[in-house]
Amino acid sequence: MIRVLLAEDQAMVRGALSALLNLESDIEVLGSAADGEAAWREIQRLKPDVLVTDIEMPGLTGLELAQRIQRQALPIKVIIVTTFARPGFLRRALEAGVSGYLLKDAPAENLAEALRMVHRGGRSIDPQLALDAWSEADPLNDRERQVLRLAGEGQSASDIATQLNLSHGTVRNYLSEAIGKLGVANRIEAYRLARQKGWL
Repeated sequence: MIRVLLAEDQAMVRGALSALLNLESDIEVLGSAADGEAAWREIQRLKPDVLVTDIEMPGLTGLELAQRIQRQALPIKVIIVTTFARPGFLRRALEAGVSGYLLKDAPAENLAEALRMVHRGGRSIDPQLALDAWSEADPLNDRERQVLRLAGEGQSASDIATQLNLSHGTVRNYLSEAIGKLGVANRIEAYRLARQKGWL
């Protein structure tokens, strides 16, 4: 049996995925979580073989969950199922050790097949997205990404400095570096472009 945990913040999607996977004779859905923090607690409690997660969730994102699993060397495979057909997200997912990356508009049977493939030690990546992912590299480093995300959420440089335990000047430097690398005029345009590319 392939033991699965679902992490998805939309209740209807979570229920549909669970019902779909429970139709398969070799797949057991152990549980589900509506946000990243709850998913992390369930990972530790249930010890699934595979985590099926969305990217954007309250608490921890699917990418952050994958990074934690990778850092702690847990024997859990991760499949991301998302609406985000953005090459930047796929690149970051692969760097975080994700084994599968499927789009929500893919045929339903693709998920069960992806679970079997990943459980056997393979990878299951949307093919067009895989091609696109290597066409344009993410120019931002982790700190620039973090600072730009907070700025895009409306936080001031002072707020960001306090939250990240940095000096005000350092935050301004990271923002201007990100703006320069993205070739835009200001932090709002930088945030928009980085989101659109999947780099945030």
